[in-house]
Amino acid sequence: MALPSLRQDLLDLPRHKKRALLVLLDFLTLSLVLWSSVSLRYGVLYWPEETATGVLLLAAPVITIISFAYAGLYRLVTRYLGSRGHTRIIGATAIAVLVWSLIVFMSGQLGVPRSVIITYGLSAAAAIMASRHTIGWLLKTSGITLPRFDANKERHGVIIYGAGPAGIELARALSRLPGRDVIGFCDASPTLWGQYVSGIKVYRPEKLGRAITRFDVKEILLAIPSTQRHLRRLVLQELEHHPVAVNVMPSLDDIAAGRVAVTDLRPLDVADLLGRNSVPPIAALLSRSTTEKSILVTGAGGSVGSELVRQVLRQKPARIVLLDLSELALFEIEMETRETSALMPEAQRPEIIAVLGSVLDAEVVSETITRYGVQTIFHAAAYKHVPMVEYNPGVGLTNNVFGTEIVADAALAHGVERVVLISTDKAVRPTNVMGASKRLAELVLQARASQNPSTIFTLVRFGNVLDSSGSVVGRFRRQIKAGGPVTVTDPEVIRYFMSIPEAAELVIQAGAMAKGGEVFVLDMGEPVKIDDLARLMVRLTGLEVRDAAHPQGDIEIVYTGLRPGEKAFEELLIGGATTGTEHSRILRSDEPMLTPEELRRELALLRAAIASRDVDAMHAVLMRTVEGYRPDKDLRALEKARAATWVAPTRTLH
Repeated sequence: MALPSLRQDLLDLPRHKKRALLVLLDFLTLSLVLWSSVSLRYGVLYWPEETATGVLLLAAPVITIISFAYAGLYRLVTRYLGSRGHTRIIGATAIAVLVWSLIVFMSGQLGVPRSVIITYGLSAAAAIMASRHTIGWLLKTSGITLPRFDANKERHGVIIYGAGPAGIELARALSRLPGRDVIGFCDASPTLWGQYVSGIKVYRPEKLGRAITRFDVKEILLAIPSTQRHLRRLVLQELEHHPVAVNVMPSLDDIAAGRVAVTDLRPLDVADLLGRNSVPPIAALLSRSTTEKSILVTGAGGSVGSELVRQVLRQKPARIVLLDLSELALFEIEMETRETSALMPEAQRPEIIAVLGSVLDAEVVSETITRYGVQTIFHAAAYKHVPMVEYNPGVGLTNNVFGTEIVADAALAHGVERVVLISTDKAVRPTNVMGASKRLAELVLQARASQNPSTIFTLVRFGNVLDSSGSVVGRFRRQIKAGGPVTVTDPEVIRYFMSIPEAAELVIQAGAMAKGGEVFVLDMGEPVKIDDLARLMVRLTGLEVRDAAHPQGDIEIVYTGLRPGEKAFEELLIGGATTGTEHSRILRSDEPMLTPEELRRELALLRAAIASRDVDAMHAVLMRTVEGYRPDKDLRALEKARAATWVAPTRTLH
């Protein structure tokens, strides 16, 4: 049997069978040690001549095993013995030898030399420790060399949630630091409950609260792999009811790569609250439209655009063209991309081009495409903040709708292979101008695709991304740090959330599957109630929400009311017809569209309405073209009043 297979078989055994095997191994080891001690004393291969002598000798390993059991040695996890385990072995062996020696002397020795008693005691302890280390070496699945750190922090009690290899390594690292004292482990695995791992007790989740109170624990350290998001979510729901702060251990991949140390604990991230395990990407889809190609990312300095750049860079493109209006954002993503590229093998480094400009500048867009031979475009440039666009409808519509039209027409004119529009769930039956502008941008691409061009036009629609610019998550974090209050628009508001890397990864894969005109919808998982999210973030920083039930709490939650144009819930589909794709998290939706002639006529009317600052005419176009659009009536009068001071959009918008 191969070593990995044997190791896994041993790990998979039930606890009682593991203990039985360990007792048998100890008995055989101790018997061998005793026989060797007697044989060395007499200088021959010893065999007792009398039955009574044999029974007296056999009593030694039996008494030693009983002593081990009373000392709790068989409740320790073998592969994580630790110094406490060594102490127990030595102490239990000494007690066993003392008891056995009394029995020997009381029996008149019966041929058992006194020197054998001493030799047996020393050899037995050494042999048992050696056997434990051998078993530990066979069973350990990973080993991380831990550096030593200096720190001057007052020690406080912590519990590590997760008694697997990652948790063990974390406990060992923390034992070298003065800041934290590991009180115990907590783990959901019944086989570990009540046992000792590296000399530290493992508590069952039901007894966690009692341990927190008893040892005055102020911090829980989460040592659960980042890939097991669902398990993390369940654990965090348990911890929500305890007055402790929660910090998270870095991933083992980052530790192994040397990017972080085991003890580089980070605060709880909202991605940890997403309760959904990530799905590995399909490598062929990631590379299909990116590898060895010239890629243009518009809005490259934005939250989603910059992550698209990072993901594309990993696919070894020939060239990445970064287009953005913001000089600072463009500079930052260009520097980051160049630094990352410098670490790649020279033959795989792409050419990196930064273009400062707007998607509304048709000349800049066309020149960029032709000069750099762009083959794939990811169009992420857009104004996305609902209240901002609601109060500035002309600017938002110009950028989001006509910017998309300029990019699409330039791509069509210059033979770009593929254009992928980044859309949003706010485009579905919108109640705000931003969502309506994105749906109209979708219709622009659908109309272009309906004419069967050589360029593939497609769009990908998804919900909120975590920690994007202006994200509610970042705002909550800042408000909690400032001592509150935390502002929530409405207690019933729900939203779909996805991490930025996962969203960008899925966008690239969806774009690669496109044949032309498809609307791809990302599976966002279960929606999150924003009020619950705010409360959970407060509690998992070790603070208490201040409300009627807890008037002495730390952070108050204030409800401010829905913002202009905001919906209580978001949708991802206009129609109900969806089909699966090559990827389990990407769906293809059959969405309605306008004919090119209808769209051309409506866009001309919209352009005229924007030019004349006619807010009613803008809304009229949106109501005719965007399915389910219902504008906020209270804002109509305000928008009309502001029209007198409205500034026409310039070519510098993006």
